[in-house]
Amino acid sequence: MTAEEALRLANRNMIVFDLLLGSAAIAAPAATLKALGHDEPSPDAKHLFRRCGPIWLTFAAAHLAADRRGSAADWQSLAWLRGTEIATDALWSASPAVTRPGAKLGLRLAGAANVAMAAGFAWMSRR
Repeated sequence: MTAEEALRLANRNMIVFDLLLGSAAIAAPAATLKALGHDEPSPDAKHLFRRCGPIWLTFAAAHLAADRRGSAADWQSLAWLRGTEIATDALWSASPAVTRPGAKLGLRLAGAANVAMAAGFAWMSRR
């Protein structure tokens, strides 16, 4: 598998991931937070998390645009979007409410994945 093929596959996986995450955050924020390793959230935490749903749905749309059109601008936009997410999961992993074993590590690894995707998608925009 070439680097380009791997990045295109990662992009397609992110379409599905962000679509599921965004939809679940809107429809069932408490259950989604629990699945991600969060303790029972307070009402304000549920509402804040629900507000993130449209953000992730927008990410899914951006990944879909890059998959379908593949223009340099699409890949550059994805690099920027993933770059904005580098520290957010690591910051979230510091929350005392994230207690499920492995959840903190998973969130930190998500930050590393965003670094890789940002760099890879930036490369795709320049090729």
